[in-house]
This record gives sequence, C-alpha cells and structure tokens, in this order.
Amino acid sequence: DEEQRSAGAVKGRWEEIKAEEKAEKGKTPTSILDDVPLALPALARAIKLQNRAARVGFDWPDTTQVIDKLNEEMLELSAEVAKGGDPDRLEDEMGDLLFVYANLARHMKVDPEAALRRANAKFRRRFGRIEEKLAAAGKRPEDSSLEEMDALWNEAKAEERES
Repeated sequence: DEEQRSAGAVKGRWEEIKAEEKAEKGKTPTSILDDVPLALPALARAIKLQNRAARVGFDWPDTTQVIDKLNEEMLELSAEVAKGGDPDRLEDEMGDLLFVYANLARHMKVDPEAALRRANAKFRRRFGRIEEKLAAAGKRPEDSSLEEMDALWNEAKAEERES
C-alpha cells in the first residue's frame, strides 16, 4: 500500500530484513552500532553512528542543542590546552569536538566531507593569492611576517566577495 512504499517505511523494512538475515546466519549484533564499518572515513563513520543512534531516539531534537554541545566541547578543549595539553587528552578532546561538528552537519543536512573539501579548496585558492601577491613584491612567504600574510589573506577574501 501507499504507506508501505514511503521512503521511511521502505528503509525501516530494509533494516528489519537485514537484521533477520543476520539472525539466520547467527550474527545477531549486540548493538545497533556493531555493523558500522570501521573502514569508513572517520567523518562518514561518525555520521553513520549518529544516524543509527538517532533511529532509536538518541538524538537532540533541534540544532541549537547540538551547538550548545559544541560550545561545551570547545570549552573542554580550551581547558585542556590551558593545562599544558597532554597529547592523549588533546586528541580525545579534539575527537569529541570533531564528532560534534559531524553531528551538527548531520542536523543541518550538510555533507561534512563536501564542506571540508570546499573549505580546503578555498584555503588553497586564498593562500595561492598570498603567494602571488608576495611574488609580485619580490618576496616569498617564508620571508614575510604573519601580519603581512594575514593582511594579504584579507585582501584575497575581499576580492572573492567582490567577484
């Protein structure tokens, strides 16, 4: 019927069929997260883990709560940096922050991999513009100050907005 053909019902039924097949093979997972592949890229795996947990109600109802969590995680990272930054603790806190960023992307229906690729391309383009402007002045980045390069970065950013 029409209700059974809806995207949500089809996906739900697909999950049921997969669970039945696994049970028949004696591979009953103990967690709904068990079969999320470890080989996935970390951001993709984070999204998949979060989607699975969300299916059983472990999810924030709106994006503002995810942003609140993001702020909380940022404060925890800042506190760890202020303590001198034990490498293991920094990695843990950074991982938590990135996990929440993935969750925020999921809530906003933004592909975090695509967003990061876009940001990488933008960084590459703007840094390339810094190199061009320095070269025109007979300089190289390693011979320039951070302040000078930052000013050129802001110029490159302004140029992009104007075009």
